[in-house]
Amino acid sequence: FRQAIVEIRQQAGLNQRQLAERLAKPRSFVGRLEVGERRLDVVEFYWLCKACGIDPQKAAQRVMRMLEAAEVGPAKKKAG
Repeated sequence: FRQAIVEIRQQAGLNQRQLAERLAKPRSFVGRLEVGERRLDVVEFYWLCKACGIDPQKAAQRVMRMLEAAEVGPAKKKAG
């Protein structure tokens, strides 16, 4: 999930400070999200996507695909 947040921000052409400004949060808020020190709730995810100019629904679908791929990986290793 952290990887998706970083990619969303980078694809929007924003650095952490710029995204934080758009969210009216300190830069450390974005930094903590990206390193996994802070979790993001669904409402914050919605506003983060909007601040980056991405459809939250499409971003959520992308995150779900990433999670499904990560889930399949360990299952294949156990079976093999």
